[in-house]
Amino acid sequence: MGRLCGCAGCGALCMLELTSQYWEIPMETRDKRQDIMAAAEKLLAHRRIHEVTLDDVAKEARVGKGTIYLHFKDKDDLFFEVATSGFDELCGVVRGQVPADIPFDGQLLFLCGAISGYFRERRTLIQMIQAEDARLPGGPGSFGARWLERRRALVDEVAAILARGAADGVIRAGTPPAVLAHHLLGMLRTHNRGLDDFPTEFRTHETVVALFLHGAAAPARGGKRK
Repeated sequence: MGRLCGCAGCGALCMLELTSQYWEIPMETRDKRQDIMAAAEKLLAHRRIHEVTLDDVAKEARVGKGTIYLHFKDKDDLFFEVATSGFDELCGVVRGQVPADIPFDGQLLFLCGAISGYFRERRTLIQMIQAEDARLPGGPGSFGARWLERRRALVDEVAAILARGAADGVIRAGTPPAVLAHHLLGMLRTHNRGLDDFPTEFRTHETVVALFLHGAAAPARGGKRK
């Protein structure tokens, strides 16, 4: 239990200290892994990666440092999971929630919205950890390799949707869906990162979908594209 004293200022008993035993009681009813990740993300909002230690994370999450190692291999593993949290859920949305019973351009709009929303929310953390990974001796390390694995999973899910369009004759069938998926994701990356100085009308998902489906060629006379 904690140590109690009588405070002259408040006229009541107050808790001066919380022992580790007291700290751990509420934690039993919570997800410690999520608490640890939330604590790390909170700290990273105000500091660089190398400025945050596992001791800091443990203190913020109100767990013992050893508890962190029960859920993560090391500091790099923790920060990678923080930066990419929700990625599996994103793949699940792409796989199971993009409606197949609406026009294909509508499916692509839904897809673009889900992907852009995820990367917009995680962008700063992902860029921070990519920068940290690149500065390590020998160049890009484990983050880059693990990120490519995650990206391949997303490419596969996007490709499965594009295969629908190919089967319906909406997009070209001669190009592997995975290649088309890489192109679409590249367009979304530009949309989310590189167009901040352009008017809003050129930064819509409708523009991305139109360029992906029809290219930049001007329509020929009669409404057909050149």
